[in-house]
Amino acid sequence: MLAACRLARRAHCCASRSRVLLRNQQARLLSAEPASDASDVRSTLACAPEFIRNVAIIAHVDHGKTTMVDKLLRACTPASTTHTERLMDSMDLEQERGITIMSKCTRLDYGSYTLNVVDTPGHADFGGEVERILSMVEGVLLVVDATEGPMSQTKFVLGKALAAGLRPVVVINKVDRDSARLSGDVENELFDLFVNLGADDAQLEYPTLYASGRAGWATTHLDNAVVWSKAPPPALRMEALLDAILEHVPPPCGAAALEEPFALAVNNIGADNFLGPLTTGKVESGVLRVGAMARWLARDGQSQGAPAKVAQVFVTRGTTREPLIGAAGAGDIVTIAGIGGAVGDTITAAEGGVDAPLATPPLPPPTLSMTFGANDGPLGGTEGSTLTASAIRARLERETENNVTLRVAQCVTDVDKVDVFGRGEMQLGILIETLRREGFEFVVSPPRVLTAVGEQGEALEPYEEVTVDVDAEHSGLIIDRLTGNRRGSLIEIKDSSEGKTRLLFTIPSRGLLGFGPEARSATRGSAIVNSVFSHMGAHCGTLGGLSPGKLVSMERGKATAYALFSVQDRGTLFVEVGDEVYGGMVIGECARAGDLEVNPCRAKKVSNVRSVSADEKLTVAPPRRLSVEELIAYMGEDEMLEVTPKSVRLRKAALDPAARAKISKAKRPSS
Repeated sequence: MLAACRLARRAHCCASRSRVLLRNQQARLLSAEPASDASDVRSTLACAPEFIRNVAIIAHVDHGKTTMVDKLLRACTPASTTHTERLMDSMDLEQERGITIMSKCTRLDYGSYTLNVVDTPGHADFGGEVERILSMVEGVLLVVDATEGPMSQTKFVLGKALAAGLRPVVVINKVDRDSARLSGDVENELFDLFVNLGADDAQLEYPTLYASGRAGWATTHLDNAVVWSKAPPPALRMEALLDAILEHVPPPCGAAALEEPFALAVNNIGADNFLGPLTTGKVESGVLRVGAMARWLARDGQSQGAPAKVAQVFVTRGTTREPLIGAAGAGDIVTIAGIGGAVGDTITAAEGGVDAPLATPPLPPPTLSMTFGANDGPLGGTEGSTLTASAIRARLERETENNVTLRVAQCVTDVDKVDVFGRGEMQLGILIETLRREGFEFVVSPPRVLTAVGEQGEALEPYEEVTVDVDAEHSGLIIDRLTGNRRGSLIEIKDSSEGKTRLLFTIPSRGLLGFGPEARSATRGSAIVNSVFSHMGAHCGTLGGLSPGKLVSMERGKATAYALFSVQDRGTLFVEVGDEVYGGMVIGECARAGDLEVNPCRAKKVSNVRSVSADEKLTVAPPRRLSVEELIAYMGEDEMLEVTPKSVRLRKAALDPAARAKISKAKRPSS
């Protein structure tokens, strides 16, 4: 016991000594005489601009971006450092779903160079994260699957990068798969994509590397890729990729930028219980030191904050923040503690700073909206800890401070509810799942696709480009589903390897709601659906036959085996024996068109009369469980989603059957 206490005390003293040395070093930097020339300024920098490379990793979903970052971290950090798989996916939802939701920056030291690498999402619903991050970098690492080739999101993110003038480095990943196309097909498709997106001559001179993110190697030679695909090298071989970044991605700025006033464009915000607000962004000009006075300018130029002291300057290595030793110069990506603001704002020196905010990319327009409100159902308040409409609205408004692609506005029809505008059903589903895990209880309306008005006064709606990879035997089924009631148009059919067919459509965003789960169910899980916003087009009219009939409970109580045994013949159940139900709650999908009211709580009457079937075992089929995203797309116009920390229930907006009948009658066209 005594020895353990001594070891703990020694470790505490060492940690305290390290903190004291760090504070003393920063104090020496603060107390130093003002720099008399450019060489003195450079001597205090953590890294000079010419030794910095800022690069973002972009790709279609599941093409290996985050795994590639893992291997770059392992190659640039000591072997004794413990690493976990998909380290940059630090959020619980990211780890559970295997996707990247928020962009994150990490710092790599490679020789005398500093690389700021940004991991970006691959799903189209989080494309706003990619768009805003491109203003922080000078180059992109385009990762493409060697089997699938360029996909819809590849086209979207590459188009944004080329339009911003960024220099690309192409990595054909997963070349060690048996299905990899190494004959040049993927490279030809990529070059055609670059040309079609208007790449200039310098951007067309991109280097091409072949890699296996899982095995941890990259090479510029196809022969090496073929050999290593069968027998990978025993150690990480990422030097070729790191050297390509240094050679083809230009430095962020020249030395002259250090002499300009300090200015930083805010790209991400956060908070710390001890340090206060945290602001992450790229230093566009000047030099930043701990203890300097700074202020923020709103992106609209209409407001600004009071001067405040920079409490600390951090950099991120992996997912850990570390204090920056030295000053942060132009071109570096850092986190500042002590200065607030919002994404898109500018932080500048309190005296002698810039007068106008830095130019930032415009916010992308939303395509969907949903209404959030307090839970008014019979079970409201029984499972959540945060219930009031004001608390829900305050939490949603906080979310928009950092998640700039979301927007919150007062609901026009109900003052106690708010409308949330986003980019897609997955983005809104992630928001709903995040809130329910924080203890919130609320209801949400079905998603509404946002429309616009054209120059001639015509109604416009968003259209999406949809790519479906499916087994060839199911291609006819997919074509029929998308070109029928969903009003899609088939653009291209392309046969790929291993009996797969790739189908390309344009379709109204309304027609795509709920298609993903439907396609996977109809094709026994073989369909992979990806979409990206295409354009605003003419409104195509009413879409029919997309909402199936529902089984609606008429009683409140617990579902019984006796009742569900008879109800399951009418359709597919969403509940199981013992689940709490109430009048107006949707408990299943009806096998026929239209809603059907049933009693899932009915119990068998007890009597002393025996029958032949008295002792028969009642077998109830397992319920169909839908995720939040699937329920968002599955909801009908007259339904709502009740969300609590323990349950997600589908219900009718009007719980009273008489009120539902009255609303339905009012919607019928008069003869």
